[in-house]
Amino acid sequence: MATCGLYYERKFKKIGFSLIIGVDEAGRGPLAGPVVAGAVALKTTHFETRVDDSKKLSARQREMAFNELINKSIFGIGIIDEKVIDSLNILVATRMAMEKAIESLLGKIKSSYKRRIHVLIDGNVSLNIDLPYTNIIMGDSKSKSIASASILAKVIRDRIMSFYDKKYPQYGFLRHKGYPTKMHRDALKRFGPCKIHRTSFSGV
Repeated sequence: MATCGLYYERKFKKIGFSLIIGVDEAGRGPLAGPVVAGAVALKTTHFETRVDDSKKLSARQREMAFNELINKSIFGIGIIDEKVIDSLNILVATRMAMEKAIESLLGKIKSSYKRRIHVLIDGNVSLNIDLPYTNIIMGDSKSKSIASASILAKVIRDRIMSFYDKKYPQYGFLRHKGYPTKMHRDALKRFGPCKIHRTSFSGV
């Protein structure tokens, strides 16, 4: 089973870091709902389920991996809603979600660890954190820690959108999770935006 590797985790542990945190987000592109970030420090690298870039997994595979990951990692989640996205912009909101996820994770570990942490971030987002970090383009397919964060962020965001589907059933959020599919665009033309739509996005 081909999965993303541990090259970066091993590299930074070899030079003296004892805890590696992977960070990724879900929901930069949708027209509705929040952006969600996950931060994950793996307690083990051995998994029964496939842990890989969330986009390469089916919904069922993501749920199975999610259930295993929450028991085999220290994790934090950051959620920034559509109102903040509209008032600031999606890049700033993504940065805030990632910083919140890291802060949440750090609240679960001993302070003695905090001097020996290195953070791996998917993509080229710059963060305002008091820790050394490395940006990795397409990191969710290169680092198991980042892939784990992508799974947590995606599953939690999908669950949020499933909840909104019950509240606003006319838009079909359960199917497209707020992404700009034809079905979603057609619903927007017919019903106009609802409270969770990002009014600053073109198409809304």
